[in-house]
Amino acid sequence: MTNTNMELLNYLQSFLTENRKATFEKILEQRTRHLTVVLEDIYQKHNTSAVVRNCDIFGIQDLHIIENKYNSYVSNQVAKGAQKWIDFYEYNQEEYNTKDCINTLRAKGYQIIATTPHNESCMLQDFDITKKSALVFGVEKEGVSDYIINQADGYLKIPMVGFTESLNISVAVAIILQDLTTRLKKSGVNWQLSNQEKDEKRLDWAKKTINNVDEIIERYVSIHG
Repeated sequence: MTNTNMELLNYLQSFLTENRKATFEKILEQRTRHLTVVLEDIYQKHNTSAVVRNCDIFGIQDLHIIENKYNSYVSNQVAKGAQKWIDFYEYNQEEYNTKDCINTLRAKGYQIIATTPHNESCMLQDFDITKKSALVFGVEKEGVSDYIINQADGYLKIPMVGFTESLNISVAVAIILQDLTTRLKKSGVNWQLSNQEKDEKRLDWAKKTINNVDEIIERYVSIHG
């Protein structure tokens, strides 16, 4: 983070209440990029919105959305404003966006984990939390694409003992994230955001919180250059 942005952050924090700043700090301590969530062609906006809410609740900072067949939408009524606090990465510019997403995540050091009840999937309780992992979820009926299955570094499934073998995607995401983030926090893994990443989110969240922030920043720049 540049000195200019740090100075701007310090200035903007003067417009925040102590309670708001304390809330930011409490939440930042629980945020992670050690795990990230990928949604592949989810067409029902209430499912996407519920996943957004799950990511915020369980401290996942980044959500990657692949749009090959469908455009994704977030309903504020379902997401409850959670979309303000996490970072979205949308893949919809290429002929086949799944490949673009996978390449991007691998370049950031993530292993690709397909969530599927099929194949030789690892049971949730046995999953190795030490590696940076991108958890890919597909639509409830079809699951993730064959491309993801073929490209995945591993497979993950939730233990089920009933006649059915699939859960609503938002429920599956919640179960998996609750288990993995709980285990992460009890581990010796360096799962938290870096100091620089925390500063970047402090600035981002401050901008999203302060009324008339564009005018305030413009006035600040005119004075400080």
